[in-house]
Amino acid sequence: MAAEIVNPRNDSGTEGAPEELFDPVFALHRGGKMAVQATVPLRDKDDLSLAYTPGVAKVCTAIAEQPELVNDYTWKSQVVAVVTDGTAVLGLGDIGPEASLPVMEGKAILFKQFGGVDAVPIALATTDTDEIVETVVRLAPSFGGVNLEDISAPRCFEIERKLQERLDIPVFHDDQHGTAIVTLAALRNAAKLTGRTLGELRAVISGAGAAGVAIAKFLLEAGLGDVAVADRKGIVSRDREDLTDVKREIAELTNKAGLSGSLESALAGADVFIGVSGGTVPEAAVAAMAPNAFVFAMANPNPEVHPDVAHKYAAVVATGRSDYPNQINNVLAFPGIFAGALQVRASRITEGMKIAAANAIADVVKDELAADCVIPSPFDERVAPAVAAAVAAAARAEGVARR
Repeated sequence: MAAEIVNPRNDSGTEGAPEELFDPVFALHRGGKMAVQATVPLRDKDDLSLAYTPGVAKVCTAIAEQPELVNDYTWKSQVVAVVTDGTAVLGLGDIGPEASLPVMEGKAILFKQFGGVDAVPIALATTDTDEIVETVVRLAPSFGGVNLEDISAPRCFEIERKLQERLDIPVFHDDQHGTAIVTLAALRNAAKLTGRTLGELRAVISGAGAAGVAIAKFLLEAGLGDVAVADRKGIVSRDREDLTDVKREIAELTNKAGLSGSLESALAGADVFIGVSGGTVPEAAVAAMAPNAFVFAMANPNPEVHPDVAHKYAAVVATGRSDYPNQINNVLAFPGIFAGALQVRASRITEGMKIAAANAIADVVKDELAADCVIPSPFDERVAPAVAAAVAAAARAEGVARR
Protein backbone atom coordinates (compact mmCIF):
# COMPACT_ATOMS: atom_id res chain seq x y z
CA MET A 1 0.00 0.00 0.00
CA ALA A 2 1.28 3.48 -0.87
CA ALA A 3 2.53 5.41 2.13
CA GLU A 4 1.28 8.93 2.70
CA ILE A 5 3.96 11.59 2.36
CA VAL A 6 3.43 14.23 5.01
CA ASN A 7 5.08 17.62 4.84
CA PRO A 8 6.76 18.15 8.23
CA ARG A 9 5.44 21.71 8.30
CA ASN A 10 1.84 20.55 8.11
CA ASP A 11 0.78 17.15 9.45
CA SER A 12 -2.70 18.31 10.36
CA GLY A 13 -4.44 15.41 8.70
CA THR A 14 -5.37 13.69 5.49
CA GLU A 15 -8.81 15.11 4.85
CA GLY A 16 -9.98 15.10 1.26
CA ALA A 17 -10.70 12.81 -1.62
CA PRO A 18 -8.66 9.64 -2.07
CA GLU A 19 -6.66 11.19 -4.91
CA GLU A 20 -5.47 13.87 -2.51
CA LEU A 21 -4.09 11.16 -0.22
CA PHE A 22 -2.14 9.19 -2.77
CA ASP A 23 -1.47 11.47 -5.75
CA PRO A 24 2.24 12.46 -5.57
CA VAL A 25 1.38 15.94 -6.85
CA PHE A 26 -0.79 16.62 -3.79
CA ALA A 27 1.82 15.02 -1.57
CA LEU A 28 4.51 17.37 -2.86
CA HIS A 29 2.35 20.48 -2.44
CA ARG A 30 1.06 19.70 1.06
CA GLY A 31 1.94 22.66 3.27
CA GLY A 32 3.26 24.65 0.31
CA LYS A 33 6.59 24.56 -1.50
CA MET A 34 8.36 27.42 0.32
CA ALA A 35 9.59 28.51 3.74
CA VAL A 36 11.37 31.52 5.24
CA GLN A 37 14.84 30.78 6.57
CA ALA A 38 17.08 33.04 8.64
CA THR A 39 20.52 33.91 7.26
CA VAL A 40 21.98 34.91 10.65
CA PRO A 41 22.25 32.91 13.88
CA LEU A 42 19.95 33.43 16.88
CA ARG A 43 21.75 31.34 19.51
CA ASP A 44 21.72 33.58 22.54
CA LYS A 45 20.90 37.04 23.88
CA ASP A 46 23.90 38.60 22.15
CA ASP A 47 22.72 37.36 18.75
CA LEU A 48 19.21 38.58 19.54
CA SER A 49 20.46 42.02 20.52
CA LEU A 50 22.29 42.33 17.18
CA ALA A 51 19.55 40.93 14.93
CA TYR A 52 16.73 42.73 16.70
CA THR A 53 16.51 45.32 19.43
CA PRO A 54 18.58 47.26 20.40
CA GLY A 55 21.14 46.72 17.61
CA VAL A 56 18.70 46.92 14.72
CA ALA A 57 17.93 50.54 15.63
CA LYS A 58 21.38 51.58 14.39
CA VAL A 59 20.65 50.16 10.97
CA CYS A 60 17.18 51.72 10.83
CA THR A 61 18.61 55.13 11.71
CA ALA A 62 21.34 54.83 9.09
CA ILE A 63 18.79 53.97 6.40
CA ALA A 64 16.55 56.83 7.47
CA GLU A 65 19.49 59.19 6.98
CA GLN A 66 20.73 57.54 3.76
CA PRO A 67 17.83 55.70 2.09
CA GLU A 68 20.06 53.97 -0.46
CA LEU A 69 21.59 51.91 2.38
CA VAL A 70 18.41 49.82 2.41
CA ASN A 71 19.96 47.87 -0.45
CA ASP A 72 23.02 46.97 1.64
CA TYR A 73 21.46 46.24 5.01
CA THR A 74 18.16 44.51 4.13
CA TRP A 75 17.08 41.85 1.68
CA LYS A 76 15.50 44.43 -0.66
CA SER A 77 18.17 44.28 -3.36
CA GLN A 78 18.01 40.48 -3.54
CA VAL A 79 14.30 39.73 -3.60
CA VAL A 80 11.54 39.86 -6.20
CA ALA A 81 7.78 40.11 -5.71
CA VAL A 82 5.88 37.64 -7.90
CA VAL A 83 2.52 39.38 -8.33
CA THR A 84 -0.70 38.02 -9.82
CA ASP A 85 -4.44 38.52 -9.72
CA GLY A 86 -5.13 34.96 -10.83
CA THR A 87 -6.89 35.91 -14.05
CA ALA A 88 -4.74 34.05 -16.60
CA VAL A 89 -3.11 31.14 -14.80
CA LEU A 90 -1.22 28.73 -17.06
CA GLY A 91 -3.86 27.04 -19.21
CA LEU A 92 -6.46 27.29 -16.47
CA GLY A 93 -7.63 30.85 -17.06
CA ASP A 94 -9.34 33.03 -14.45
CA ILE A 95 -9.22 30.85 -11.34
CA GLY A 96 -8.73 33.57 -8.71
CA PRO A 97 -5.91 34.54 -6.36
CA GLU A 98 -6.03 31.62 -3.91
CA ALA A 99 -6.04 29.00 -6.65
CA SER A 100 -3.11 30.76 -8.33
CA LEU A 101 -0.85 30.45 -5.28
CA PRO A 102 0.61 27.01 -6.13
CA VAL A 103 1.81 28.45 -9.43
CA MET A 104 3.24 31.57 -7.79
CA GLU A 105 5.05 29.45 -5.21
CA GLY A 106 6.41 27.37 -8.08
CA LYS A 107 7.62 30.50 -9.82
CA ALA A 108 9.35 31.62 -6.63
CA ILE A 109 11.26 28.37 -6.19
CA LEU A 110 12.32 28.49 -9.85
CA PHE A 111 13.78 31.94 -9.19
CA LYS A 112 15.77 30.48 -6.30
CA GLN A 113 16.78 27.19 -7.89
CA PHE A 114 17.88 28.54 -11.25
CA GLY A 115 18.95 32.11 -10.52
CA GLY A 116 19.74 32.24 -6.81
CA VAL A 117 17.12 34.97 -6.45
CA ASP A 118 14.71 35.05 -3.51
CA ALA A 119 11.09 35.66 -4.48
CA VAL A 120 7.81 36.11 -2.63
CA PRO A 121 4.44 35.12 -4.13
CA ILE A 122 1.76 37.80 -3.80
CA ALA A 123 -1.77 37.01 -5.00
CA LEU A 124 -4.06 40.05 -5.00
CA ALA A 125 -7.80 39.98 -4.33
CA THR A 126 -8.62 42.51 -7.04
CA THR A 127 -8.74 42.58 -10.81
CA ASP A 128 -9.05 46.36 -11.05
CA THR A 129 -6.09 47.72 -12.98
CA ASP A 130 -5.59 50.84 -10.88
CA GLU A 131 -6.02 48.96 -7.60
CA ILE A 132 -3.34 46.47 -8.66
CA VAL A 133 -0.99 49.29 -9.62
CA GLU A 134 -1.55 51.17 -6.36
CA THR A 135 -1.09 48.02 -4.30
CA VAL A 136 2.18 47.09 -5.95
CA VAL A 137 3.49 50.66 -5.67
CA ARG A 138 2.83 50.53 -1.92
CA LEU A 139 4.53 47.15 -1.57
CA ALA A 140 7.55 48.13 -3.68
CA PRO A 141 9.78 49.48 -0.84
CA SER A 142 10.28 45.88 0.29
CA PHE A 143 11.49 44.55 -3.06
CA GLY A 144 14.26 44.95 -5.62
CA GLY A 145 12.06 43.94 -8.54
CA VAL A 146 8.52 42.98 -9.55
CA ASN A 147 7.66 39.98 -11.70
CA LEU A 148 4.08 40.23 -12.96
CA GLU A 149 2.57 36.84 -13.59
CA ASP A 150 -0.60 35.36 -15.06
CA ILE A 151 -2.52 38.63 -15.45
CA SER A 152 -4.94 38.61 -18.36
CA ALA A 153 -4.56 40.71 -21.50
CA PRO A 154 -5.04 43.50 -22.32
CA ARG A 155 -4.94 44.64 -18.66
CA CYS A 156 -1.43 43.24 -18.25
CA PHE A 157 -0.01 45.75 -20.74
CA GLU A 158 -1.44 48.75 -18.90
CA ILE A 159 -0.48 47.43 -15.47
CA GLU A 160 3.11 46.88 -16.51
CA ARG A 161 3.36 50.26 -18.24
CA LYS A 162 1.96 52.18 -15.27
CA LEU A 163 4.21 50.38 -12.81
CA GLN A 164 7.26 51.03 -14.96
CA GLU A 165 6.37 54.72 -14.98
CA ARG A 166 6.00 54.92 -11.20
CA LEU A 167 8.72 52.62 -9.86
CA ASP A 168 12.50 52.80 -10.07
CA ILE A 169 13.00 49.03 -9.86
CA PRO A 170 12.66 46.43 -12.63
CA VAL A 171 9.07 45.52 -13.53
CA PHE A 172 8.79 42.54 -15.86
CA HIS A 173 5.68 40.73 -17.08
CA ASP A 174 7.13 37.29 -17.69
CA ASP A 175 4.23 35.95 -19.76
CA GLN A 176 5.10 38.62 -22.32
CA HIS A 177 8.81 39.13 -22.22
CA GLY A 178 10.14 35.83 -20.91
CA THR A 179 8.35 33.96 -23.69
CA ALA A 180 9.54 36.44 -26.31
CA ILE A 181 13.16 36.25 -25.15
CA VAL A 182 13.36 32.46 -25.25
CA THR A 183 11.53 32.37 -28.59
CA LEU A 184 14.06 34.77 -30.09
CA ALA A 185 16.95 32.69 -28.76
CA ALA A 186 15.57 29.55 -30.38
CA LEU A 187 14.76 31.36 -33.61
CA ARG A 188 18.26 32.83 -33.87
CA ASN A 189 19.81 29.39 -33.58
CA ALA A 190 17.31 27.78 -35.94
CA ALA A 191 18.11 30.43 -38.55
CA LYS A 192 21.84 29.93 -38.02
CA LEU A 193 21.46 26.17 -38.33
CA THR A 194 19.75 26.54 -41.72
CA GLY A 195 22.06 29.26 -43.03
CA ARG A 196 19.64 32.17 -42.83
CA THR A 197 19.31 35.47 -41.02
CA LEU A 198 16.31 36.75 -39.09
CA GLY A 199 15.76 39.35 -41.78
CA GLU A 200 15.07 36.64 -44.34
CA LEU A 201 12.25 35.07 -42.34
CA ARG A 202 8.50 35.62 -42.43
CA ALA A 203 6.65 34.38 -39.34
CA VAL A 204 3.03 33.77 -38.40
CA ILE A 205 2.02 33.92 -34.74
CA SER A 206 -1.13 32.18 -33.54
CA GLY A 207 -2.38 34.15 -30.54
CA ALA A 208 -2.79 37.89 -29.99
CA GLY A 209 -2.70 37.83 -26.19
CA ALA A 210 0.15 38.90 -23.95
CA ALA A 211 2.69 36.42 -25.31
CA GLY A 212 1.76 36.78 -28.98
CA VAL A 213 1.87 40.58 -28.91
CA ALA A 214 5.18 40.66 -27.04
CA ILE A 215 6.79 38.07 -29.31
CA ALA A 216 5.75 39.99 -32.42
CA LYS A 217 7.16 43.28 -31.15
CA PHE A 218 10.35 41.72 -29.86
CA LEU A 219 11.12 39.75 -33.02
CA LEU A 220 10.66 42.86 -35.15
CA GLU A 221 12.93 44.77 -32.76
CA ALA A 222 15.53 42.04 -33.27
CA GLY A 223 15.34 42.33 -37.06
CA LEU A 224 12.81 39.72 -38.21
CA GLY A 225 11.78 40.24 -41.82
CA ASP A 226 8.02 40.18 -41.29
CA VAL A 227 5.43 38.74 -38.94
CA ALA A 228 1.66 38.40 -39.03
CA VAL A 229 -0.35 37.84 -35.86
CA ALA A 230 -3.62 35.91 -35.85
CA ASP A 231 -6.41 35.87 -33.27
CA ARG A 232 -9.60 33.79 -33.27
CA LYS A 233 -10.99 35.86 -36.14
CA GLY A 234 -7.95 35.63 -38.38
CA ILE A 235 -5.01 37.84 -39.25
CA VAL A 236 -4.76 41.10 -37.30
CA SER A 237 -4.75 43.57 -40.18
CA ARG A 238 -5.39 47.27 -40.68
CA ASP A 239 -8.65 46.62 -42.55
CA ARG A 240 -10.35 45.02 -39.55
CA GLU A 241 -12.80 47.15 -37.60
CA ASP A 242 -13.08 44.95 -34.51
CA LEU A 243 -9.60 45.50 -33.07
CA THR A 244 -8.76 46.57 -29.53
CA ASP A 245 -6.24 49.35 -28.98
CA VAL A 246 -3.47 46.80 -28.47
CA LYS A 247 -4.36 44.93 -31.65
CA ARG A 248 -4.60 48.16 -33.64
CA GLU A 249 -1.05 48.92 -32.57
CA ILE A 250 0.05 45.45 -33.63
CA ALA A 251 -1.71 45.87 -36.98
CA GLU A 252 0.38 49.00 -37.59
CA LEU A 253 3.66 47.35 -36.61
CA THR A 254 3.28 43.97 -38.31
CA ASN A 255 2.09 42.30 -41.51
CA LYS A 256 4.15 44.19 -44.09
CA ALA A 257 2.82 41.74 -46.67
CA GLY A 258 -0.72 43.04 -46.08
CA LEU A 259 -2.19 39.61 -45.44
CA SER A 260 -5.78 39.15 -44.34
CA GLY A 261 -8.03 36.18 -43.78
CA SER A 262 -7.28 33.03 -41.86
CA LEU A 263 -4.21 31.82 -40.02
CA GLU A 264 -4.07 28.86 -42.37
CA SER A 265 -3.91 31.07 -45.46
CA ALA A 266 -1.13 33.15 -43.91
CA LEU A 267 0.98 30.05 -43.35
CA ALA A 268 1.30 29.44 -47.09
CA GLY A 269 4.97 30.06 -47.84
CA ALA A 270 5.73 31.19 -44.28
CA ASP A 271 9.11 30.33 -42.76
CA VAL A 272 8.07 30.25 -39.11
CA PHE A 273 4.98 29.25 -37.14
CA ILE A 274 4.82 30.36 -33.52
CA GLY A 275 1.89 29.07 -31.49
CA VAL A 276 0.89 30.65 -28.17
CA SER A 277 -2.85 30.18 -28.35
CA GLY A 278 -3.94 26.58 -28.17
CA GLY A 279 -6.23 25.27 -30.85
CA THR A 280 -5.12 23.05 -33.71
CA VAL A 281 -3.47 23.91 -37.02
CA PRO A 282 -4.42 21.56 -39.87
CA GLU A 283 -1.63 19.45 -41.31
CA ALA A 284 -2.32 20.84 -44.77
CA ALA A 285 -1.49 24.35 -43.56
CA VAL A 286 1.82 23.16 -42.11
CA ALA A 287 2.60 21.34 -45.35
CA ALA A 288 2.09 24.61 -47.26
CA MET A 289 4.87 26.39 -45.34
CA ALA A 290 8.19 27.19 -47.01
CA PRO A 291 10.97 24.60 -47.23
CA ASN A 292 13.13 24.34 -44.08
CA ALA A 293 10.38 25.94 -42.02
CA PHE A 294 10.38 26.20 -38.22
CA VAL A 295 7.38 25.14 -36.14
CA PHE A 296 7.36 26.46 -32.57
CA ALA A 297 4.05 25.09 -31.25
CA MET A 298 4.12 26.11 -27.60
CA ALA A 299 0.62 25.47 -26.28
CA ASN A 300 0.46 23.14 -23.25
CA PRO A 301 -0.36 20.37 -22.84
CA ASN A 302 -1.44 20.02 -26.48
CA PRO A 303 0.74 21.84 -29.04
CA GLU A 304 -1.08 23.53 -31.91
CA VAL A 305 0.85 21.21 -34.23
CA HIS A 306 1.76 17.79 -32.90
CA PRO A 307 5.54 17.26 -33.14
CA ASP A 308 5.06 14.09 -35.22
CA VAL A 309 3.18 16.15 -37.80
CA ALA A 310 5.57 19.09 -37.62
CA HIS A 311 8.61 16.89 -38.22
CA LYS A 312 7.19 15.82 -41.58
CA TYR A 313 7.61 19.33 -42.95
CA ALA A 314 9.80 21.45 -40.65
CA ALA A 315 13.56 21.65 -40.27
CA VAL A 316 13.28 22.64 -36.59
CA VAL A 317 10.45 21.84 -34.20
CA ALA A 318 10.02 23.31 -30.71
CA THR A 319 7.26 23.02 -28.13
CA GLY A 320 6.44 24.19 -24.63
CA ARG A 321 6.65 20.64 -23.28
CA SER A 322 9.50 19.10 -21.34
CA ASP A 323 9.11 15.67 -22.96
CA TYR A 324 10.17 16.88 -26.41
CA PRO A 325 13.46 18.48 -27.54
CA ASN A 326 13.71 22.27 -27.85
CA GLN A 327 11.44 23.27 -25.00
CA ILE A 328 10.62 27.00 -25.12
CA ASN A 329 10.59 27.50 -21.37
CA ASN A 330 10.58 30.89 -19.64
CA VAL A 331 12.77 29.49 -16.87
CA LEU A 332 15.67 29.93 -19.28
CA ALA A 333 15.14 33.69 -19.06
CA PHE A 334 13.59 35.20 -15.94
CA PRO A 335 15.94 33.88 -13.21
CA GLY A 336 19.04 35.14 -14.98
CA ILE A 337 17.40 38.39 -16.07
CA PHE A 338 16.47 39.33 -12.53
CA ALA A 339 19.78 38.05 -11.14
CA GLY A 340 21.64 40.37 -13.52
CA ALA A 341 19.32 43.31 -12.96
CA LEU A 342 19.53 42.99 -9.16
CA GLN A 343 23.30 42.55 -9.27
CA VAL A 344 23.72 46.03 -10.73
CA ARG A 345 20.61 47.46 -9.03
CA ALA A 346 19.06 48.35 -12.36
CA SER A 347 16.23 50.86 -12.35
CA ARG A 348 14.39 48.99 -15.12
CA ILE A 349 14.73 46.24 -17.70
CA THR A 350 15.38 47.70 -21.14
CA GLU A 351 14.92 46.28 -24.62
CA GLY A 352 18.69 46.03 -24.86
CA MET A 353 18.82 43.93 -21.71
CA LYS A 354 16.18 41.59 -23.15
CA ILE A 355 18.08 41.26 -26.44
CA ALA A 356 21.26 40.53 -24.45
CA ALA A 357 19.42 37.81 -22.53
CA ALA A 358 18.18 36.18 -25.74
CA ASN A 359 21.64 36.25 -27.27
CA ALA A 360 23.17 34.76 -24.12
CA ILE A 361 20.65 31.90 -24.08
CA ALA A 362 21.32 31.17 -27.75
CA ASP A 363 25.08 31.28 -27.30
CA VAL A 364 25.05 28.61 -24.58
CA VAL A 365 24.48 25.94 -27.26
CA LYS A 366 26.19 27.66 -30.21
CA ASP A 367 28.78 24.86 -30.44
CA GLU A 368 26.16 22.11 -30.08
CA LEU A 369 23.63 23.26 -32.66
CA ALA A 370 21.41 20.59 -34.15
CA ALA A 371 17.78 20.33 -35.19
CA ASP A 372 16.96 18.97 -31.74
CA CYS A 373 19.21 21.47 -29.92
CA VAL A 374 18.51 25.09 -30.81
CA ILE A 375 17.81 26.00 -27.19
CA PRO A 376 19.44 24.82 -23.94
CA SER A 377 17.75 22.55 -21.46
CA PRO A 378 16.15 24.31 -18.49
CA PHE A 379 18.56 22.30 -16.34
CA ASP A 380 21.68 23.48 -18.18
CA GLU A 381 23.66 25.14 -15.39
CA ARG A 382 25.41 27.45 -17.85
CA VAL A 383 22.25 29.39 -18.70
CA ALA A 384 21.43 31.58 -15.69
CA PRO A 385 25.02 32.80 -15.10
CA ALA A 386 25.40 33.62 -18.80
CA VAL A 387 22.09 35.51 -18.88
CA ALA A 388 22.85 37.36 -15.64
CA ALA A 389 26.27 38.49 -16.89
CA ALA A 390 24.86 39.64 -20.24
CA VAL A 391 21.96 41.51 -18.63
CA ALA A 392 24.22 43.23 -16.10
CA ALA A 393 26.61 44.33 -18.86
CA ALA A 394 23.72 45.64 -20.97
CA ALA A 395 22.29 47.54 -17.99
CA ARG A 396 25.61 49.27 -17.47
CA ALA A 397 25.94 50.04 -21.18
CA GLU A 398 22.45 51.55 -21.28
CA GLY A 399 22.91 53.65 -18.16
CA VAL A 400 20.27 52.01 -15.95
CA ALA A 401 22.73 50.33 -13.56
CA ARG A 402 23.33 51.92 -10.16
CA ARG A 403 26.41 49.92 -9.13
